[in-house]
Amino acid sequence: MTHHVLRFAAGTHTGRQRTVNEDSAFASPGLLAVADGMGGHPHGDVASRTAITVLAEAAPHRAAGREGGDPGPALASAVTDIAARLDDLGRHDPDLARMGTTLTALAWDGAGFAVAHIGDSRAYVLRGGVLERITRDHTMVQILVDEGRLTPEQAARHPRASVLVRALQSGARAQPDLYHREARPGDRYLLCSDGVSGVIPDEAIRDALDAPAPEEAVDRLVALANGAGGPDNITCVVADVVPEAADADTQSPELLGAAAHAPTGPLARLGRRLRRA
Repeated sequence: MTHHVLRFAAGTHTGRQRTVNEDSAFASPGLLAVADGMGGHPHGDVASRTAITVLAEAAPHRAAGREGGDPGPALASAVTDIAARLDDLGRHDPDLARMGTTLTALAWDGAGFAVAHIGDSRAYVLRGGVLERITRDHTMVQILVDEGRLTPEQAARHPRASVLVRALQSGARAQPDLYHREARPGDRYLLCSDGVSGVIPDEAIRDALDAPAPEEAVDRLVALANGAGGPDNITCVVADVVPEAADADTQSPELLGAAAHAPTGPLARLGRRLRRA
């Protein structure tokens, strides 16, 4: 039986119109994740960093899908832990109250993914040259599309397209979508923040993902988003499902964006207090 693994690349950019990167991402042989701190709310970078840090702490227990079993329960538990961590931060520091983040995470089990998704970051699969979105946005305009009151084209141009109805937020109950997705050899997966999907049409995303390697696909997507004005932070993770080679080196995990920068000052001290509690 041929075993399959993930070959991945990830990238992030502040964009052309922001001064702070509130996106965070994590990519490893067993887990892919993107979190986008909520714009217009305080400390979105802290919220996305918290989400990705909690996932990254749990990731070694699901490395490369080699332990067998369904990673879904562990992924769901990590999302619950993120919500609790955000609540703790908000209770201990009023400045952090109501901060929030999206989260899209795929945990690999060797044959497919457990998916946890909340907000409007997205996951896509390119399979046989056809691009399919495998997550559903938790936005008001998506509800209007589902009800037939807007077309997808109208929704993409709607002035409130980014208004969320669900997110991971301090003081709010977590309500992620949780499900399993079968994978096939040759699949290419994309996780991205809306700094990518909100400015690049699906046709252009498909063309960018048709690059020879994940690294090139990431570079293309970042360039396209900046070329479209870069109005928001830009983050993407691209992963291929490939046969495991006996002599292949395992890729090292990557932390990106806000999650790659350790907090300093009062926030760092607060985090240490919470970890000791």
